[in-house]
Amino acid sequence: MWKRAFTYGAILAAGTLALQWLDYQRLARSHVGDIYIFLLAAGFLALGIYIGARVIGGSKAEPFDGNPRALAALGISPRELTVLQEIAAGRSNKEIAAQLNVAPNTVKTHVARLFEKLGAKRRTDAIAKARELGIVR
Repeated sequence: MWKRAFTYGAILAAGTLALQWLDYQRLARSHVGDIYIFLLAAGFLALGIYIGARVIGGSKAEPFDGNPRALAALGISPRELTVLQEIAAGRSNKEIAAQLNVAPNTVKTHVARLFEKLGAKRRTDAIAKARELGIVR
């Protein structure tokens, strides 16, 4: 029973494929100019995308090193740098404390020391100064 159903299905699929192929041949013969124009346009589109990505796209961005000289000169510890990066990402003290698994008072201490080292009065001043020095992105 299954073999017969499979055989009939295969025959119907082959017939459908043959009819579609014949319809495609008729379409291709009647619209040959349109097909050439479409292929030419698709080729120019691909060429334009390639040139745009390759030439105009420009060079790769330089890797970010975090300006180790400025970090050493200011005496910013790795933990303070992590807190500074979190501040630059827009996180609050509580969010930073939860992410670093420390107490909020510890984060407040790090923030206060960062303000001293960077000569800032507010978070925005500290972020602006750190970006100016190339410490954070």
